[in-house]
Amino acid sequence: MSTALVRLEITRALRNKKFLFFTVIYPAALFLMIGGTQNGKIPVFGTELTMAAFYMVAMASFGALTAVLMGNSERIAKEREKGWVRQLRLTALPGRGYVLAKIASAAVVSLPSIVVVFVVAAAVKGVRFDAWQWFALTGAIWAGSLVFAALGVAIGYLVSGDTARPVTMIIYFGLSILGGLWMPTTVYPQWLQDIAEWLPTHAYAALGQAIELGDAPHAKDVAVLAVYFVLFAGGAAWLYRKDTLKA
Repeated sequence: MSTALVRLEITRALRNKKFLFFTVIYPAALFLMIGGTQNGKIPVFGTELTMAAFYMVAMASFGALTAVLMGNSERIAKEREKGWVRQLRLTALPGRGYVLAKIASAAVVSLPSIVVVFVVAAAVKGVRFDAWQWFALTGAIWAGSLVFAALGVAIGYLVSGDTARPVTMIIYFGLSILGGLWMPTTVYPQWLQDIAEWLPTHAYAALGQAIELGDAPHAKDVAVLAVYFVLFAGGAAWLYRKDTLKA
């Protein structure tokens, strides 16, 4: 049942042209507008990365974040109001199966947003890495998006259909900006940098940045993402069960 639900969710997402625009085309366009206008040889302040390399990872991460967070939260909130989730509870699908199916389907549709940004960066700005780095970057950013897929499920069970979009947008842009997906956190005042270091988006972007420099992702960043995933997935499962008791 969970496998069928994953296939259904993927099919629904791929048929949504607006969703595909904002998750696949929009991040690549942002890369061209922000990172694509910068001199590819100028390093980012406080890092060893060039502007093009920094924004390639940032916008690929931002695109995956858009796909999994925006795609899950509002859709789930509306499904609850329409009674679709109530119908699923009548099947043999357990609560954890529903949550995991939502996370898995969101992660699958996030992959094109990552690949398109990489292709644009390589073709337009001449970004070059070894083959292992390209594969590692894709895998790290894709795997990291699971954290935000779980957050999207939790938000979908926490808010109503009318408030899902504004609440998600606040969280979405807040995490993106403070976590360093729009600009390097090295330009922030020190107190804000100290906060940013513990945000999931900061650790998420750091995965790809470490790989670009030829290193393995830092243990601290992996641990931060793992803790957030457990918290978000656990919260989503708890909210699902709580919503079941209301039905």
